[in-house]
Amino acid sequence: MTTERVATPHGSVSLALDGPNDAPAVVILAPGAGAGMHHEFMVAMSEELAGYGLSVGRFNFVYSEEGRKSPDRAPVLEGTYRAVADHVRGSIPGRPLFLGGKSMGGRIASQIVAADVDCDGLVYLGYPLHPPGRPDRMRDEHLYRIDRPMLFVEGTRDPFCPIATLEDVRRRIPDSTLVLIDDGDHTFKVRKASGRSTRAAWGEVASAAAGWILAHTR
Repeated sequence: MTTERVATPHGSVSLALDGPNDAPAVVILAPGAGAGMHHEFMVAMSEELAGYGLSVGRFNFVYSEEGRKSPDRAPVLEGTYRAVADHVRGSIPGRPLFLGGKSMGGRIASQIVAADVDCDGLVYLGYPLHPPGRPDRMRDEHLYRIDRPMLFVEGTRDPFCPIATLEDVRRRIPDSTLVLIDDGDHTFKVRKASGRSTRAAWGEVASAAAGWILAHTR
């Protein structure tokens, strides 16, 4: 792993890079609202995806970099992701680039791509379709403006993304794939009754993401 500093319009942030320099594709993963790039899930995903031969970047949003708990406003989050994507793209010219992240991180990736940022695909790890119990506050409208393939990896117990609701959304998206992690919650943690460990479930998440990315690598 190597760590760099990336200048953004809102302050510099840390970027960690895992995986081989000659990887066939690069994926950038942004963390969820309650965690930074050093959260155990983010580290596990980076290490697992690198093990499949991918180059993986994970970064902090500005608020997390500065030790604050509350996420920044959307323009700041989006500006930060844009700067990181530009930085990584400049260092790997010609290689496929995939954007995504955990929960909020994936949502911000989708928002910048819906606006104008280019990529080869989007990887959502626990997409926050709406706050728990609040289907009146859907976060889907911008998804229909995206013309890139999307992968949704979702836990079957995730209150932020009821599967039936997600399927309704996916019917309006021309190119999307759904992989379900049985018994997984919003961070893909599973109960003992599932017959496997949370780390094993995280391995399923990484396997699904890596397989999809490699299949969509030109």
